Amino acid sequence: MRSLADSTPPIALGALDGRYRAAVAPLVDHLSEAALNRQRVNVEVEWLIHLTTAGAVPGVRTLTDAETAALRDIPAQFDTADVAELADIERETVHDVKAVEYYLKRRLPQIVGADDAVGLSELVHFGCTSEDINNLSYALMVQGATRQVWLPRAKALVDQIAAMAKELADVPLLAHTHGQPATPTTMGKELAVLAHRLRRQLRRIEGAEYLGKINGATGTYGAHVEAVPDTDWIETSRTFVESLGLQWNPLTTQIESHDWQAELYSDIARFNAILHNLATDVWTYISMGYFAQSRGQGTVGSSTMPHKVNPIRFENAEANLEVSNGLLDVLGRTLVTSRLQRDLTDSSMQRNIGTAYGHSLLAIDNVGRGLSGLDAVPAAMAADLDANWEVLGEPIQSAMRALGAQGVPGMEQPYERLKELTRGRRITEADLRDFVKGLGLPAEVEERFLALTPATYVGLAPQLVRYLDA
Repeated sequence: MRSLADSTPPIALGALDGRYRAAVAPLVDHLSEAALNRQRVNVEVEWLIHLTTAGAVPGVRTLTDAETAALRDIPAQFDTADVAELADIERETVHDVKAVEYYLKRRLPQIVGADDAVGLSELVHFGCTSEDINNLSYALMVQGATRQVWLPRAKALVDQIAAMAKELADVPLLAHTHGQPATPTTMGKELAVLAHRLRRQLRRIEGAEYLGKINGATGTYGAHVEAVPDTDWIETSRTFVESLGLQWNPLTTQIESHDWQAELYSDIARFNAILHNLATDVWTYISMGYFAQSRGQGTVGSSTMPHKVNPIRFENAEANLEVSNGLLDVLGRTLVTSRLQRDLTDSSMQRNIGTAYGHSLLAIDNVGRGLSGLDAVPAAMAADLDANWEVLGEPIQSAMRALGAQGVPGMEQPYERLKELTRGRRITEADLRDFVKGLGLPAEVEERFLALTPATYVGLAPQLVRYLDA
């Protein structure tokens, strides 16, 4: 067979950059290798500007507004040509962050003039270890990916689920606990539970902290203090990190500790797990006939059975959520540890952040598409309710308990009497009504239970949906 490895254009190895590229493409601006290099350039530019503006190194002139704008234009205009140039430099340096330093130094003479560039170029990457640049870059990347891509998509999906919950708030549904018929609810209330859970995780994710540091080789500002002892380097560091829109971490080794990343990924993984729960529940409701999948969309449900419309969106979502959570779990577990003051396990690990986000985003997309193709089938839900009159044993025995506690005679052993009537067998409407009539209930209570049906035994389920807006 011919090799595909040398095809032009290159063939993607993974599904996210191949089959599913369209659904995850916005993440490329934030979590790709090119995005990492662009943020490195951005952080190096901002550090140079900060050092001159803050007067951290005496005798160095402040950059003009035009020079500052020109410097900031470098990351703003960063494109594939810059990616290629950095790759060329890295082949010589065999060091990715050092390549960024040299890349910027090449551009300084055109911005500040050849004479000034000689001195100012020495402030590019001044006092920094690679991790000073990398930790800030990753914090900005993850912040951007979360706030600008993942959160808007996740919120839109949860709003879609909430809208379905409100639409179906009054549609009665036979519940199933342990796979067995149980106290009825409504389809809307069950969807509202999931939307409520998902929104709680979104609030946690919205409140995530993004930490950063810039304090030298082992977090001591050692080189900074020895080079320029009169500068308040702690304050210079704090104001710089905060100027990037990040929270300053005052105590680190050579690396920022990544605890904030583990916390964020845990919350996203929990969102994923709840969404997985929704996908499996909706899949089950489809298999029970409670939802019909829209037809006439030009899709092939089965390659051999023309009648089928498979719930592939939800199955696809399940798989992608599991892949995402596997990656998020290993990211959270490994990023919080480092041998003594530094090892490089986090460097390789963080390159998988985009993949973890990508599979989650793909799942969100699939669930949204899947829900859009559903129509509720109240008749199917009603048929199951009408076939399970035994679920009314619960409210009857509960009423008998209350009456017995109030001193009404003849209400002894309510649980046992309903158990004898209902356990292990189906009963009909007539069976139940005959039983109720023979209990000796007060007239108004008997009347209420003679009117009760499985479809009307939904308690406060419709009203509970209102709590989605609380």
